[in-house]
Amino acid sequence: SDRSTPWAQYSIRVKNREEIQHKLKEAAIPTAVHYPIPLHLQECFKYLRYKKGDFPNAEWVHEREISLPIYPKMTDDDVIDAEVE
Repeated sequence: SDRSTPWAQYSIRVKNREEIQHKLKEAAIPTAVHYPIPLHLQECFKYLRYKKGDFPNAEWVHEREISLPIYPKMTDDDVIDAEVE
């Protein structure tokens, strides 16, 4: 095929981000929070004078999002089969 994927991250929503990240780390599965500050609270948008609570849905999702490893050349050997409770 002459096409390739642009995959850069695979984000999921979880109920307890810190706990899930800890358990995944114990299973040797790295995670990341790619956007640690919701857009409306970032410095570049300060002039708009938004404050915490102005976009509750965005903040709700932000508090629950983590990214799992994914990249175009990921092989079956790169995938870890781990049970995370």
